[in-house]
Amino acid sequence: MNMNKDFKMVATTMFGLEEVLATELKNLGAQDVEIGVRNVSFKGDKGFMYKANIALRTAIRILKPIKTFKAFDEEDLYKGLQKINWEEYLDVDGTFSIGAVVNSKNFTTNSHYITLKSKDAVADYFRHKYSKRPNVDLKYPDLKIHVHIQKELCTVSLDSSGDSLHKRGYRSATNIAPINEVLAAGLVLLSGYTGDENFIDPMCGSGTILIEATMIANNIPANINRKHFGFENWKDYDEDLYFLIQDVLLKKIRSSHFKIMGFDKAPSAVRKAQDNIVNANLDEFIGVHHVNFFNSKKEVFGKTTILFNPPYGERLNIDTAEFYKKIGDTLKHGYPDSTVWFITSDMEALKHVGLRTSKRIPLKNGDLDCRLVRYDMYAGTRKIRNDERELPEDSPEES
Repeated sequence: MNMNKDFKMVATTMFGLEEVLATELKNLGAQDVEIGVRNVSFKGDKGFMYKANIALRTAIRILKPIKTFKAFDEEDLYKGLQKINWEEYLDVDGTFSIGAVVNSKNFTTNSHYITLKSKDAVADYFRHKYSKRPNVDLKYPDLKIHVHIQKELCTVSLDSSGDSLHKRGYRSATNIAPINEVLAAGLVLLSGYTGDENFIDPMCGSGTILIEATMIANNIPANINRKHFGFENWKDYDEDLYFLIQDVLLKKIRSSHFKIMGFDKAPSAVRKAQDNIVNANLDEFIGVHHVNFFNSKKEVFGKTTILFNPPYGERLNIDTAEFYKKIGDTLKHGYPDSTVWFITSDMEALKHVGLRTSKRIPLKNGDLDCRLVRYDMYAGTRKIRNDERELPEDSPEES
């Protein structure tokens, strides 16, 4: 295959992060970027596929489509998969795995059955030709295949990422309900933080938001700590090209000299955050402190981005009205000259913050419908105006 030939790829992501991912891709140099639902398609060459896996912060997987065909039932699916020249991608002595996503009224069976049917098609292809077949390996396959059925169109792709790209390689310790790394990076990018001011996560848990913010501030590739990508097992893997791409990205790392700090009231969380920060090789940039946010005030000079993921949904077993009121009071009295962002699924509790949102962005955290909300805290003493209140849910400000 010609290394310099461009081909179509699809980067999957989380709901609400599609535009952020598209911007990331354009900044990296992707061609023909098109936004879908929970995905962005684009074109690039093999080197760009490597670069996308290493550098993208809000992508979950980078898929390389190799075949599309019409499939109205399981038999069409089986026949379509049998027409692919699988030797181009997989040796008969190799291993593979298949994942399937089905959104079609034509297929009444579940995705697991479609996965098994697809596996049989690939295995039978080799068995008929060579009287032997590659084995299935769900953990460390040589080739990870992705089957996507949308109405009557089936798209077969190779998964160049392997494990989900949210598995950055730095997190060894977590708290209850840790935030997904891709979502954490998305929150930082949506906040507009670039490393040119101070940054605080006042409820930092195991430190994921802090780590993602620091990598953004210093232009450190998101997946530089990963031990392995799926494409490294591909038959056309170019190791020299991979290390060349990696070196180019590493040379673009810069140094941010602003404060990046995390607080947590639980000593165990502070220790976990510190361990993860060391694993990410970022301990020289981030300070984590055993502090209860509600007893704190801003002690750094100058403009500051505050971004956090407070407890909500199943994580919160306390008085939500009181908890969110304390968030508002603490920000009001202790954090002037700050842009504050936090994510929550509890729209009712937001009303008790007592501050006016300047932005609300719809997102998903797992199955929870959430909002990333922004509050602007001004420098100096300033009376809270009558209009500084929570906006109703149908506010025209929501974007």
